[in-house]
Amino acid sequence: MTNFKKLSIGEDSTLFRGNSKEVLGQIPSNSVDMVLTSPPYDDMRTYNNQKAFTFEDFKSIADELARVLRIGGVIIWVVGDAVIKGSESGTSFKQALYFKEIGLNIHDTMIYQKTGFNFPMVNRYQQIFEYMFVFSKGSPKTFNPIQDRANRCAGELLKGSERQKDGTLTKKRVKEISAFGTRTNIWQINTGYMKTTTDQFAYDHPAMFPEKLAEDQIISWSNPGDTIIDPFMGAGTTGKACKKLDRKFIGIELDKSYFEIAKKRVS
Repeated sequence: MTNFKKLSIGEDSTLFRGNSKEVLGQIPSNSVDMVLTSPPYDDMRTYNNQKAFTFEDFKSIADELARVLRIGGVIIWVVGDAVIKGSESGTSFKQALYFKEIGLNIHDTMIYQKTGFNFPMVNRYQQIFEYMFVFSKGSPKTFNPIQDRANRCAGELLKGSERQKDGTLTKKRVKEISAFGTRTNIWQINTGYMKTTTDQFAYDHPAMFPEKLAEDQIISWSNPGDTIIDPFMGAGTTGKACKKLDRKFIGIELDKSYFEIAKKRVS
């Protein structure tokens, strides 16, 4: 007997209100192209007084995500660490290493750099980033690099030569440097009120990640028509981005009030 509720929005979005482990258990193996989520971690938010998300809880979700992910699929895991008794918790690293233990690759360790911070630190530098781990099941089947990094030498001709095994030099072809190159793996994303999203009602959720972040990760690692899942849907940022970018979406959220926000945004 299931304890979750299912809601279909259009042909390509399915929302579940219930426990992620239970819902994931109903999803066929090797059926999801991408996971994009930010899990609860280190009791940094109370989320309407939900019980603490333990490492054992995490492992049960991670096992299911690895199962439902297709070969070549990726998991984008946006996570940070709390400072507890003067020490960073290390939760992010612990989770990353567990994904590796269960057979996934740590394909990339990306940084999501925020444009601001809540409170000044008194004995350390200001904390303005979270990790965006990219885990893959084998080699990623899709990578659509975003090229918006301005090249300082745009328009110049790139010349050079290559030394052969016998010591001779072979001229390389001349290439004009383009105006923009591929991004680095550090992304600076605007955050804050009406920057994370322009959906004013969504700020009832205490910890959304920005729509721009979701959109750019979806563009990078999936194609139109792919299936993307967010097992901690929250305010529905991943679902809204999927709707905009023509991806199929499966979202899971336990809290009723957050589920209603997500339903409105995805609709």
